[in-house]
Amino acid sequence: MRLAPAVLALAALPVLAGAQQQQARPDPAGGAAASALRPVWQQMVGYVQSAAEEVGEADYAFKPVDGVRTFGQLVGHVAGAQFMMCAAALGEQPRAEDAVERSATTKAALVKALKESTAYCERAYQQSDADAAKQTTLFGQTMSRLGALTLNAVHDGEHYGNIVTYMRMKGMVPPSSRR
Repeated sequence: MRLAPAVLALAALPVLAGAQQQQARPDPAGGAAASALRPVWQQMVGYVQSAAEEVGEADYAFKPVDGVRTFGQLVGHVAGAQFMMCAAALGEQPRAEDAVERSATTKAALVKALKESTAYCERAYQQSDADAAKQTTLFGQTMSRLGALTLNAVHDGEHYGNIVTYMRMKGMVPPSSRR
């Protein structure tokens, strides 16, 4: 039985809490807390990336009903949100959440933006425990940078769930169901 991506992210929270309480140790790949969360995020964004690459250009305009995003808008939303949340996690000035969704309209541009946002986030998920514990502001709330990274991973999983539904409606098998 497959667990929902958000459940996986929530299940990782006790591990992350324990990692935050441990004394910081030198880790060339980043801090223990962000390192514990990184695989969850990488799996979710990897699924989104695979789907974005596999869905045909014509289906980027598909949306199941009025009032929801098209497949392409979902990809743009994930890319834009990653830029915004990872900027907060890095203590940098975030872009507008909808910047990619408003500006990229072709499959090629959206896939490129998603790849760029993922590369940008890689840096955020490699920060030290000391940096991950620093405060940032996201959606008007003060939280730790690790909190912003957690929110990003959960958000990617949430929208991957949307993508799964869109792909199934088009007769496609989503990446997470192929293993």
